Parts: sequence; structure tokens; C-alpha cells
Amino acid sequence: MAGGHWGPLLTALLAARVAAAAEGGPEQAALPEERSWVRPMTASNWTLVMEGEWMLKFYAPWCPSCQQTDSEWETFAKNGEILQISVGKVDVIQEPGLSGRFFVTTLPAFFHAKDGIFRRYRGPGVYEDLQNYILEKKWQSVEPLTGWKSPASLTMSGMAGLFSISGKIWHLHNYFTVTLGIPAWCSYVFFVMATLIFGLFMGLVLVVISECFYIPLPRHLSERTEQTRRSEEAHKAEQPQDAEEEKDDSNEEENKDSLVDEEEEKEDLGDEDEAEEDEEEDSPAARVDEEKSDAQDQGPLREVQERGGAEPGEDVPAQPSPAPSEAAEDTLRQRRSQHADKGPQV
Repeated sequence: MAGGHWGPLLTALLAARVAAAAEGGPEQAALPEERSWVRPMTASNWTLVMEGEWMLKFYAPWCPSCQQTDSEWETFAKNGEILQISVGKVDVIQEPGLSGRFFVTTLPAFFHAKDGIFRRYRGPGVYEDLQNYILEKKWQSVEPLTGWKSPASLTMSGMAGLFSISGKIWHLHNYFTVTLGIPAWCSYVFFVMATLIFGLFMGLVLVVISECFYIPLPRHLSERTEQTRRSEEAHKAEQPQDAEEEKDDSNEEENKDSLVDEEEEKEDLGDEDEAEEDEEEDSPAARVDEEKSDAQDQGPLREVQERGGAEPGEDVPAQPSPAPSEAAEDTLRQRRSQHADKGPQV
């Protein structure tokens, strides 16, 4: 009786469980997601791209253009084994250091790597274009990122560190404002104060390091260096004064030379004027003497003519010319003595 009473009930429960399992079977089969062929790259495993051939995509979850190329990038990764290439992706929100190492400024950004040599792919993120880029080796015509631009260089490693610090600061700001509900201006004040304190601390560290490696000079050497420095400063201060004195001396000499020349010219002109005056004074005296001599010569002739005793054609005896007067001789001697006195003065 008891077994007959529970038998139909158990049968009904088993039937309901089988039906539920049959209905939930397809749902459970659809739960497992399809395996992605794109390898996520982080700061810890990015060095894998230094070996072999790789294609990297830098994206952000909020970027619409990045979302449009996701399916094409996944298809390209599925055929990676046929193309003999590895495909990776980098989330710039989670890995700001890698975005700084590759200096990513636009999204999405694509890079090709071949044995540690990187090139920027600037074509569309379509599967066919990506496939032709690899098969036809179009990357060979693209200029590689060499020198300080290379992601493996020391410069870009420093850039990666700066981007990592900025990313951590951004996450910390979001934690303050979103999680804890602190106002944004309080977060800014906190970062400003932290920056000032960190700067002061680093300055103190540099001072301590310099004091540790600084070797002071002996006292006598330091005194000598101080004396030499003072002597050099005094010499530099004296140089302009010496130059000014030399200029003043040269100007004085030039002025003296010009004055001497002017005096000589004036004396020459005075001598010339005196000579002219002497000539003018001498000329009337000579004229007077000539007139006197002519008068003395003509005196006997006039007496003969007045007397009428001489016949024409008869020679008249020449009368001796009287000597010059004593006054004329005295004036000539005075002028000559004046000329003799002025000569040595010049």
C-alpha cells in the first residue's frame, strides 16, 4: 500500500526533473564563451613581442572606433597561425605604462614588430588590409621606430614610468571621488600638497647626497683660491679705469699737438707779415736814395745848361755821388738788428 502510494509520486518527480534538464540543456551549452585568439599584453609580458613577428592593437573600452574593429581583429588573430604571426592587444586604461612606452596618442593604434624592430601601421583595421600587409610585406616600406623612439629604448622606458605614475594618480583620484564620495576640489588639494612635500623631500635627498660626495679643499688652498678670486676681481675693476686714463692721455696729447701746430702756424704767418712790412719799409728808403742819386747826377748838367758854357756834344765830367745820409744808415741798422733778434726766437 505504501509502496503503491509513493510510486506514482516519484515517477512524476523524476519526469519533471528530466523535463527541466532537457529544457535547460541548450542554455547550459551556450554558457561557455568562445576562446579568444588575441593575446592580452601587459607590462609584465610585453617583452614577448621582441621575438618573432607580432601585430599589436592599443584600445580603450569606451572607444567606439576600437569597438568597430574588434571583430576584424579577432578574425585576423584566428588566421595568425596561417600567416605565422602573433596578435595581441593592450588596454590603455589598465596598462598606461605600455601606452607611454609606445607613445600612443590616438585610438585605436596598431603596431607591427619583427624581431624587436617596431613600425607603426596606419592603415584601416580591416582583416583584408591587415592580411595583405603581412603577406605582401608592406611593412618593409615603412620607416621603423629607431633610436630614442624605439619602445625598448631608455627614453621610452622613462616615458612608460611617467605614464604609469599618471595612471595610478588617475585611479587614486577616481577612488577618492567615486568610491569615497570626496569632492573633486579636496582631491586636487591633496595632490597639490603631496607634490610640494615630495619636491621638498627630493631636494633634501639631493642635498644629503651632495654633502656625502663633496670633498672640501684644504684651508690653505681655499685661502689661495679666495685671494686669486679677489685679485682677479680687482684686476677686472682696474682695466676699465686704465682704459679711460689711456683715452684721456691720448686726448691730451692730441690737444697739445694741435695747439703746437696752431702756434707754429701763427708764428710763420707773423714772420711772413713782418718780412712783408720790412720790405715795404725798405722800399721807400731805396726810392729816396735813388731819387737823391738821380738829383745829384742831374745837378751838374743843369748848372752847365744854365751857364750855357758847354757846347752840345762836349763831355761833362761826372761828379762823384755823395754818400748816403747818416739818418738813413741808422734806420737800416736798426731794422737789421730787429731782424737778427727775431730770428733765434722763431
